[in-house]
Amino acid sequence: MTVDDLSVWFGQNVALSELSCSFGPGVTGLLGPNGAGKTTLMRAVCGLLAPRQGTVTVLGADPRVDRDVLGRLALVPEADAVPVALSARRLARYRARLTDTDPDRVEQALDAVDLTDVADRPLGGFSKGMRQRAKIAAALVSDPSVLVLDEPLNGADPVQRVALIELFQRLGTEGRTVIVSSHVLHEVERLAARVVVVVRGRLAAAGDRRAIRDAMADVPRRVLIRSDADRRLASSLMGLDAVVSVGLGGDGSALTVSTTSAGELALALPTTARRLGIRLHCRSLVRCITRRQSDNCTAQAAQRTGMLTQGQGQQHHRQTPPAGER
Repeated sequence: MTVDDLSVWFGQNVALSELSCSFGPGVTGLLGPNGAGKTTLMRAVCGLLAPRQGTVTVLGADPRVDRDVLGRLALVPEADAVPVALSARRLARYRARLTDTDPDRVEQALDAVDLTDVADRPLGGFSKGMRQRAKIAAALVSDPSVLVLDEPLNGADPVQRVALIELFQRLGTEGRTVIVSSHVLHEVERLAARVVVVVRGRLAAAGDRRAIRDAMADVPRRVLIRSDADRRLASSLMGLDAVVSVGLGGDGSALTVSTTSAGELALALPTTARRLGIRLHCRSLVRCITRRQSDNCTAQAAQRTGMLTQGQGQQHHRQTPPAGER
């Protein structure tokens, strides 16, 4: 699957801007904050949205015009767009008829997501996690070569979360192209070796998860600390390797610490305060990273790994389309 210079906008709101990336066999995690454009990208690669600019190629063809490609492609949307009166088995059978698939695959698909015992219950009585699994079963019925899943782990309990991750990884090892979106970094790290990061409609990074994680490790993060002796605490914290800088508010209160490792700071802070006899106001210990700062951290990390395309990662999500489309 190849996405080349893809742009999609709705009125004055640009959802994707000049985004280029590719997806191959195996599991790829699509990572980004809510509203980053992940769902729009998934709908575009499945042929549900027409690009305003650029191209999408799936299995060597355009998914919007090639019906053979659509037969080998399956999308599991995040939204529960299924009739609640249907059972999981009837939903899977319905998709089998739509795709002219062997009915025997229905039971295989239900078994793959561990829904066989409750497959005749109405979807309206299912939990969020169970409905997600029912949609995954319906998608697997057609034995797709490309499987696109939008936030499939939402609502899943810990046991089923592990089972679904193992299922996606098994599908990837079989040679299928599996794309799984999430806004949670540790979820993506668990299920995918390769990660594509989208921030505000643009490609921020793409590559091995470890390279992206390592690149982000030394991006300074700001932490706000309140105590009964901020100046003494600031002086002591400057001796920590993980601390880049410290700052105090104009009235000498509200200590702000820039750190390359929030984890190391969290471990060292209580020990340092105890040694100095300083009392921490724990309820005010918060990470001070705005959404824009977080996006910039991702972009800086991408630059360190050489994966940021020119001009990407720093643009605001809301932009103005070309003059001819206003």
